[in-house]
Amino acid sequence: MSIVRKRLSPEESRSAALKAARELLIETGPQAVTLKAVAGRIGRTHANLLHHFGSASGLQKALAEYLGESVCDTIGAAVLKTRSGEGSPREIVDLTFDAFDKEGAGALASWMLLSGNEDALDPIVEAIHRLVDDLALAGHADIELHNDTLSLVLMALGDALMGEAMASALGLPRTRARELATSQLEASLQRWKAESA
Repeated sequence: MSIVRKRLSPEESRSAALKAARELLIETGPQAVTLKAVAGRIGRTHANLLHHFGSASGLQKALAEYLGESVCDTIGAAVLKTRSGEGSPREIVDLTFDAFDKEGAGALASWMLLSGNEDALDPIVEAIHRLVDDLALAGHADIELHNDTLSLVLMALGDALMGEAMASALGLPRTRARELATSQLEASLQRWKAESA
């Protein structure tokens, strides 16, 4: 009995591959994000994915771009909601920390750096930069937003990689890094409100 595969457009095939790669990243870790594993998950051939991504590092770079865009869209919406008084800085912190931890962006970043694929991180950095430019009320002169973004991203990345071990070693609650990041964002939000009044 032969299995009939549904014919997908190139965009549908690429999208299905990126969703499968993201699932593998979350379930098993970055080392599992291979062309073969992704192809098997979506019922395509290794050659089909090679056509779309060129190589395993091309797949990882596309995954980084996919993660960067989807995470930044979510965080951007949360920032706007917070500015309007409907959301909270803690929501922004949780979304950012979860992106690097539960969603696997921190593990993917480490894996790509260790495997010598540093330029594959460019899409994440560029997505964050675009988000900051979109949110900055004073354009590139909005140093406060740039500072907050740098601090929040580095805290979230560090927490994803070694937050549990550090908190335990220091006898602190596992949530302490999130609490510190929230305090920083709350202070920035108060300054922003005072300046906007």
